[in-house]
Amino acid sequence: MREIIEVGGLRKRFGATTALDGMSFTVRAGRVTGLVGPNGAGKSTAMRVILGLDAADEGHALIGGRPYGSLRAPLRHVGALLDAGALQPSRTARNHLLWLAHSQGLPSRRVDEVLDQVGMRAAARRRAGGFSLGMRQRLGIAAALLGDPPALILDEPVNGLDPEGIVWMRRLLRSLAAEGRAVLLSSHLMRELEGTADHLVVIGRGRVIADTGVDELIAAASRGRVTLRTPAPAAAMPVLDRAGATARPSGHGTLVVTGLPAERIVAALNSGAVPFSEVATHRATLEQAYMDLTGDAVEYRGAER
Repeated sequence: MREIIEVGGLRKRFGATTALDGMSFTVRAGRVTGLVGPNGAGKSTAMRVILGLDAADEGHALIGGRPYGSLRAPLRHVGALLDAGALQPSRTARNHLLWLAHSQGLPSRRVDEVLDQVGMRAAARRRAGGFSLGMRQRLGIAAALLGDPPALILDEPVNGLDPEGIVWMRRLLRSLAAEGRAVLLSSHLMRELEGTADHLVVIGRGRVIADTGVDELIAAASRGRVTLRTPAPAAAMPVLDRAGATARPSGHGTLVVTGLPAERIVAALNSGAVPFSEVATHRATLEQAYMDLTGDAVEYRGAER
């Protein structure tokens, strides 16, 4: 996979507040990358620096190897949704997109294509000021897609969406990555990211805490734990100890076992004639993995920008 968005050594202060403290990460083509962290961690600031809305004190942020400010017709390189409310309320949805398209030298037909893509053809001639937050989110996504860019940057894109809209957004993001685009999104909804993102950049206090695949992060948080249910826990523990596992009671005939995979635990129990009713590999949720990582990255004073 090639790198589409590259962030290197970003530092940014707002007065006495350090928003970015040497942040570095990359967003690669063909996958959805989640940028996550506690409030005040620097997510929005990082996105604003990538898009040239804030200037970094140190470091660089590149899109396709170039800073945003040097891009001609930037919507052809990167589409962004940072604030779904950034609309002229008296304009219709179609006129809002037409204005953006003409500013970038894009054909008018592209407006109708993206309105169809986000399911807003029926609302094309309605004024944006009357839209719900969910509809403004869809219009913002349409604007981000106008230039058919290889990269997308989306800040909390499922805000205001109903359950059907969230499912639609998940499918859209996965399809955009499958087309070879680089998708960077921030979200506080770990359960949603677990079904959407391929990769996570976890940040806290302006620094990268983890830069890893979703599956790898969950596997690390799961710690190889296996849940064993047996009517004979006292007999199971020495058998498992001799097999090289560590077992501890967790109540009601249940043991938590580490040090051996489930299939070897079953083999050891069978060889020791220990009865059991369940052997299940524990899988942590992304939310649990996230909380483990960010427990010390408490929100610091000062508003995130």
